[in-house]
Amino acid sequence: MSSDVKSSAATVRGAPLVPQLRFPEFQEAGAWKLKRLGRFLSESRLPGSKGDVARKITVRLWGGGVFAKNEAVQGSANTQYFERKAGQLIYSKLDFLNQAFGIIPDELDGYESTADLPCFDISSDLSPAFILEYVKRKGFYRRVGEAADGSRVAKRIHPEIFLASEVTLPPLLEQRKIADCLASADALIAGQGQKVEALRAYKKGLMQQLFPQEGETHPRLRFPEFEGTGEWKEVRLSTLGNLVSGLTYSPDDVQEEGLLVLRSSNIQGGKIDLKDCVYVDPNIMAANLSRPNDILVCVRNGSTALIGKTALIPDEMPLCTHGAFMTVFRSKAPKFAFQLFQTSRYQKQVAADLGATINSINGSQFLQYKFFVPKPPEQQRIADCLTSLDDLIAAETRKLDTLKTHKKGLTQQLFPEFGEG
Repeated sequence: MSSDVKSSAATVRGAPLVPQLRFPEFQEAGAWKLKRLGRFLSESRLPGSKGDVARKITVRLWGGGVFAKNEAVQGSANTQYFERKAGQLIYSKLDFLNQAFGIIPDELDGYESTADLPCFDISSDLSPAFILEYVKRKGFYRRVGEAADGSRVAKRIHPEIFLASEVTLPPLLEQRKIADCLASADALIAGQGQKVEALRAYKKGLMQQLFPQEGETHPRLRFPEFEGTGEWKEVRLSTLGNLVSGLTYSPDDVQEEGLLVLRSSNIQGGKIDLKDCVYVDPNIMAANLSRPNDILVCVRNGSTALIGKTALIPDEMPLCTHGAFMTVFRSKAPKFAFQLFQTSRYQKQVAADLGATINSINGSQFLQYKFFVPKPPEQQRIADCLTSLDDLIAAETRKLDTLKTHKKGLTQQLFPEFGEG
């Protein structure tokens, strides 16, 4: 055992090894026992195929599970792979600190990985589902990471470090009870996640019907009261609104409080995220403040994936935008315009702009984007329908977030704390 691991283990010995929350049948079972992980896990190195023919697996980050790896480029015939078995614990050496752990499912039995994704057979004295929940805890993998080689950004956790780490374990029956409880929480989260994804897919399909597709001048689906009211009219975006410029400031203008300035990082999933905010002195210069239902548009960013992203300002929020990266589209029909910005026609025009410039959208060109639109009453009807669906998706997403928070809190209480945090 390395001196780093010994030091790490020594810090936990004086702490109480009893969880805050315990099932009634285990209340008198005593403290959990401190054990070396290597007593229950053994590395599997069964030689398999070479990289050019191996059926490969990968471990997704943040507890995302184990999946078959679909590679567009054939692997190297010089790379040795190892055969993996269903029920084995697997992790990524390089992404250990990004929670890349999993249990190999039955359908991937016989698939292979390199030594960079080591696998371990689990003894009958340890619940696979329990130990997976254990090692996914931030406190555990960060503690083990302190003993790893490499920089903070690119540490590799080798099997000997992993197996030398110490864990606290209850009796096997209690392990299984905890694992079953957390599996039930996972099932609720998965079910709610599927509901959210189904709603998003439904909205995407509905929008394809409510807006004209490529080469069409009217939608395939119209509300009954607008049937037979004629073709939609192609217009430039400038006929629906105008752009409001943002604020240009220097780093010296940033302060702890003051006028909130939105940047591209504040647009998350069509909503405004205020977790990473910048404030400036409101007296540095005149600023164009936002209004309710203004549409934020990211016009410049180091990542092209963010350019063109939009968010609707829902309420009276005294803020402005970072003029170099963001702009505001102010429309007479803001909710309809916002839905236009979710269409494939909009996305194609943004992509065409990015093909001609470097990571930015020109404001004047932006206002030249063309869309087929109906008369105002039909615009409002479409906007009301899709906004209601957006509200439903947002509500179900909040339920999903609540379930995830509940599981996180439950996990913290079901495992003893011994300096892992």
